[in-house]
Amino acid sequence: MKIHDLITTTDELTALCERLAQSEFVAVDTEFMRENTYWPELCLVQIANTEEAAAIDPLAEGLDMTPLLDLMCENEDVLKVFHAGGQDVEIIVNLTGKTPHPVFDTQIAMMAISQSEQIGYANLVETWLNIQIDKGARFTDWSRRPLTDRQIEYAIGDVTHLSKIFPKILKKLIKTGRGNWLNAEMEKLADPSNYLINPETSWKRIRSPGRNPQVLGRLKALAAWREGEAQHKNIPRGRIMRDETLADIAAHPPKRQADLAKVRGLSSAWKDNDIGKRLMKEIAEAEPLPKSEMPEKMKRGAPLGKEGALVADLLKLLLKIRAREIDVAARLLTRADEMEALAAGVRDLKVLEGWRYDVFGKDALELVEGKLAFAVQGGKLAMTHIDDMQASMEEALAAE
Repeated sequence: MKIHDLITTTDELTALCERLAQSEFVAVDTEFMRENTYWPELCLVQIANTEEAAAIDPLAEGLDMTPLLDLMCENEDVLKVFHAGGQDVEIIVNLTGKTPHPVFDTQIAMMAISQSEQIGYANLVETWLNIQIDKGARFTDWSRRPLTDRQIEYAIGDVTHLSKIFPKILKKLIKTGRGNWLNAEMEKLADPSNYLINPETSWKRIRSPGRNPQVLGRLKALAAWREGEAQHKNIPRGRIMRDETLADIAAHPPKRQADLAKVRGLSSAWKDNDIGKRLMKEIAEAEPLPKSEMPEKMKRGAPLGKEGALVADLLKLLLKIRAREIDVAARLLTRADEMEALAAGVRDLKVLEGWRYDVFGKDALELVEGKLAFAVQGGKLAMTHIDDMQASMEEALAAE
């Protein structure tokens, strides 16, 4: 594989992207810094196909990133392969308002062909290529220039390895017939709404203090205000105020600005500074959350009770057994809250739809309905249908 020098000019980038546009796929990774800023600062982009690899310096003076961004977001013929690519995709969305498409995430794909739920990149490389990655440059300040040869080599290695691993994963997915299991997960990764921050809906990311419309109205107003303050200053929202502090103020609003000095998580300076004044204005003007915006209650049937809780535990045990049997990550099949809802009588669940129903949901439903039981077979815990057990017993009795 040809490894290019660090790309710092628009002409070099244009030529590279024209060649990569002829590929079936490209492996992509980014290096960025976000500890001190609201928006992540893109510091390096690594990209490779099966023939060549390069690192691109977006901080290089005069470099126009348009050829690369067009390849990512406008070229539908080239598959973009990431590993745990959520943050990489977020950066591209911040630059273009669009997500790369089509996309493939090897971390998500591993959930369909192994029991690994969030396999790290180093473990992925060791599993598929038997190579141990040098992690020495992992905590590099990628914004500092010049980058050393070791830093660039480390960074490019992420995509050279990924370009070799992806075809192997794809081959196994085809062999197992599980590629369609991942369609919804990959489309979710490519959904721009997951990355574009709307201050008016940012409150939904904060653990809600109950369902009181007045409290939730203040939470919505304060969360939107915090986003605006953080964006204006380009600092992480937590530097303005932590989620717990914001939720506490929404639930127990101070009556006077001087009372802000008593709020845990705020400095005493808030009692008489400008940001404290702006906060008090938001509190005073906040309106109750409209009924139409109230968060939906989680789907539940009857209260679980002790018996229902036992059924939920049995479902979780069944999930572990099935995940082990078919070598798939349990998280890809369903979640704990779905198991509890199923035990409580809810039937409008993803686990009872499509391929999930075929490989797990059908048996889970039969367990709840008393048609399935646990049994020990060959020293291992397994599932047995009640009808099959009865038939076996009848055959045994008849044989006597």
